[in-house]
Amino acid sequence: MIGLIDLYEQRNKMSRDQHTSEFLDYLASCGDGEHQVARMPSLNTLSDQLEISVSRLREQLEVARALGLVEVKPRTGIKRRVYTFAPAVKQSLFYAIQLDRSYFEMFSELRVHIEASYWYEAVRLLTQEDLVALGELLACAWQKLNGAPVVIPQAEHREFHLLIYRRLNNPFVQGILEAYWDAYEAVGLNVYADIQYLRQVWKYHESMVQAIRNADYETGYQALIEHADLIFHRPESRLVETELTTK
Repeated sequence: MIGLIDLYEQRNKMSRDQHTSEFLDYLASCGDGEHQVARMPSLNTLSDQLEISVSRLREQLEVARALGLVEVKPRTGIKRRVYTFAPAVKQSLFYAIQLDRSYFEMFSELRVHIEASYWYEAVRLLTQEDLVALGELLACAWQKLNGAPVVIPQAEHREFHLLIYRRLNNPFVQGILEAYWDAYEAVGLNVYADIQYLRQVWKYHESMVQAIRNADYETGYQALIEHADLIFHRPESRLVETELTTK
């Protein structure tokens, strides 16, 4: 009769057999993720070392590459990258949006909840240098919006939000937020051309920055929530659709 410990070990072994990637295990064993490996062994050497076929190793390498864990170049070979969550989220998110555009709306709601949940922690970590950078983004955005012709400050919009949460030591939060902005551009919101809507967005941004400068984080939080709600109430007739791309 199989004991509970034996059954537990058997189930663990089955789980490892089904889900383990020898190459990912190897990558994880190379260090703490903060430093790149200068150069990894050749595929043939790794194949012998990991005791798997070259064809299986290539499959696992492709997965690691898609997840943004390694880069592969002809002259430098395989190099491990610092860990980031964004590539994995982006791959899945873009596929979901191609299936059904409503998935972007769902992901937008997730992003709103994440920004709201981490607001107080994130803004307290911002430095004076960060506040200066936020002010510069505001100035640049208003210059574009008030120019002739008007230019949509999409790069500033993306950088504004990512900068607020950049000091968090949480690659999963940052990965989700980065993937959101990639999807935002992919579905065409970066070419949304309602000037009144854009000015309203940036007035909220101004309120957020002023509140952070005054350490009035509650007022900044309220501006964040009200501003985030705008995207769900924009006039859809003015939205320009663009083809999805993973570039």
